[in-house]
Amino acid sequence: MFENVSVAPPDAILGLTEAFRADTNSDKVNLVAGVYKDNTGRTPVFAAVKEAERRLLDDETSKSYLPIDGLAEYGSLVQRLLFGDHAIIGEGRAVTIQAPGGTGALRVAGDLLKAVSGSPKIWWSNPTWPNHPQIFDAVGLPSGVYPYFDSATSSLDFDGMMSALRTVGTGEIVLLHGRCHNPSGVDPNPEQWEEIADVIAERGAVPLLDFAYQGFGTGIEEDAVALHALVKKVPELMICSSFSKNFGLYKERVGALTVVTESQASAKAVLSQIKRVVRANYSNPPSHGAAVVTGVLNDPDLRRLWLNELSGMRERIQDVRRRLALGLDARDVRLSPNGNDFITAQNGMFSFSRLNKDQVQALRERFSVYIVASGRMNVAGLTSANIERVCDAIAAVTGS
Repeated sequence: MFENVSVAPPDAILGLTEAFRADTNSDKVNLVAGVYKDNTGRTPVFAAVKEAERRLLDDETSKSYLPIDGLAEYGSLVQRLLFGDHAIIGEGRAVTIQAPGGTGALRVAGDLLKAVSGSPKIWWSNPTWPNHPQIFDAVGLPSGVYPYFDSATSSLDFDGMMSALRTVGTGEIVLLHGRCHNPSGVDPNPEQWEEIADVIAERGAVPLLDFAYQGFGTGIEEDAVALHALVKKVPELMICSSFSKNFGLYKERVGALTVVTESQASAKAVLSQIKRVVRANYSNPPSHGAAVVTGVLNDPDLRRLWLNELSGMRERIQDVRRRLALGLDARDVRLSPNGNDFITAQNGMFSFSRLNKDQVQALRERFSVYIVASGRMNVAGLTSANIERVCDAIAAVTGS
């Protein structure tokens, strides 16, 4: 069976990370993977997380399985983080299951759609996170693409996006990035989100919100602007959450799938179908990471500490963006015809640098600076120790 199996191509992102690890240059810089790093180049453990883990260690009395849908308290807290005090919660119209990371939540969402709706077409942005197509292609859902990023202006192609969304069919799925679009860093503004919600409602489509970066844009509540617009106008939607970034729980794989329906009865039926999907996949989720999130969100002091730490990360990312733009300006590097202001206008960890494949390859081969072939870079990988060198390298490969 396995004698003639061909070697699969490396993952576009994780493959580069492996190449970075093999690089012997002591000055190498990794701007590839979507992992936050502090100014020392380290991915920190939140103090709030450390304290929650200490309490877990002291109080834990069992290692028994969780229910198929995970910790009930965790699900309730996820809903509060998403919806605040919205009537959806009180009406019982939302169900939430604990999932192994945001990726796991997306796969469960895809399997659920396949199970209850046949094979609805799913639309994603151009560009989108490279794993989106892989996940939903593996599920077997047909796909469509809507314009999103205007490479000429490094901004949102809102007109192109809206034109495509007006062709979406009833019952089809529209995959949206809730905040800090990956890979472009470009988000619709609140008024544009209202228009997007309007057209999705008019078309009778179902939005699937990939909400992996809540708190990395402006703030926990502010970053839910897309969700707030959608719940006002769309009766059914799906949200895939992740706590990898905003809690730093990358290797704990902590995520959630939330489904909003038109009635409590429909929500209960959907939950029963999700449980069937999960049981046939990973059976039930791991406990530790979700228990940490629950412990932090349930304790007022730990919650305040967590929000302060998250704010510090957000401010560092914004500062790095400013320093990168200024560093390129100082070297007469203009990555856009309009200059480098697009870097500071983007949100979250990712920036479409506008560097082409040849320039990206030159950065890697000549300077051991690693970014994705599309030109996407993780600005959180820039530090006081490497940002000047990265600016010099970009100047060299762009001929500035």
